[in-house]
Amino acid sequence: MTGKKKNRCSFCGRSEDEVAMLLTGLNGFICDECARQAEHIVRENLGSRVNPKKGNDMALDMKELPKPRDIKAFLDQYVIGQDSAKRYLSVAVYNHYKRLAQKVDDDGVEIEKSNIIMVGPTGTGKTLLARTIAKQLNVPFTIVDATIFTEAGYVGEDVESILTRLLQVADYDVAATERGIVFIDEIDKIARKQDNPSITRDVSGEGVQQGLLKLLEGSIVNVPPKGGRKHPDQDYIHVDTRNILFICGGAFDGIERKIAQRLNTHVVGYDSVQNQQKIDTKDLMKYIVPQDLKSFGLIPEIIGRLPVLTYLDQLDRDALRNILTEPKNSLVKQQQKLFQMDGIKLTFDDDALDYIVDKAVEYKLGARGLRSIMETIMIEAQYNAPSGKEKELVITRQYAEQQIAKSEKMK
Repeated sequence: MTGKKKNRCSFCGRSEDEVAMLLTGLNGFICDECARQAEHIVRENLGSRVNPKKGNDMALDMKELPKPRDIKAFLDQYVIGQDSAKRYLSVAVYNHYKRLAQKVDDDGVEIEKSNIIMVGPTGTGKTLLARTIAKQLNVPFTIVDATIFTEAGYVGEDVESILTRLLQVADYDVAATERGIVFIDEIDKIARKQDNPSITRDVSGEGVQQGLLKLLEGSIVNVPPKGGRKHPDQDYIHVDTRNILFICGGAFDGIERKIAQRLNTHVVGYDSVQNQQKIDTKDLMKYIVPQDLKSFGLIPEIIGRLPVLTYLDQLDRDALRNILTEPKNSLVKQQQKLFQMDGIKLTFDDDALDYIVDKAVEYKLGARGLRSIMETIMIEAQYNAPSGKEKELVITRQYAEQQIAKSEKMK
């Protein structure tokens, strides 16, 4: 006597006893695991076309949009100073939201996007601003480094991989990707080597800038879902970049000299009394204009596609001092959290914090210099304290000076 014939999955061949669930169709069966795998394949290849209504579900309600002041107030909790850059960034993001919420009216007015470029010395908070604002957004957001890109056809990543990362953040939902925000860091590293067009190929400079043009302007781009050129047979996903907001940031080291030349003044030394009255030579960055970016090595076409130009101030002593203690994730609070997890209460004397600021000003590394100095001072305590019996640790100026002196001797 033969037993009852068992139903089997038409895809993998496993019987109903070997799977959690077997779905019945007209002429076959599919198990739960094959169904999940099929959904994953369809979403990866078709994105939002799987569910056309998904894009509409993300429609923005103007009443719920964070206003520019709200966005800046949120940035103030994490980033010290840089009010001008925060205002530009807050307005740009708010206008981006409004562009996504706009409806096509009979008047034919269509709001165009305004990509941003932020210029400022290293350690002033360009990347931190981008990372912080990403916490508040309800659109896909990604940060990419411009130094990894090369001109198409050469070793390195193509600029289209920017959109691959945005797709991944949006879970391969094309509609969501097309309303996202991209922060391109180190944009100054792709400047061409001289102010004139290159005679030979500049594959990691001018070539990359040329490749970025179509993304910044707005066009339909064929994006490899897995990125790179290692899968030549893969199906491309078509992404329209017209509604993607691009924010670029770079240190542009030495651009003050370009500004000084244009203003007919000098960064160091004496100048005419007339120019001294009109120009603040200690803060030339405030006078930056698109022409200076061209002199530095950005091509005119890419400058024209980054219409909003803002700058970040060099951090002074007061700002550096506040960075140590005031933000929600300040360096002092991070160190206290680390020691708190070992049951140790950590405190810093004011003199010790002032000493850390003094060293940061001396090294001229901005906020990054603060972290480097803090790690140097705390490394021995982090090594010994978890194994010790003391439940309270106070960092004094004398202790900080000893640790810095010790590290300098080792070098």
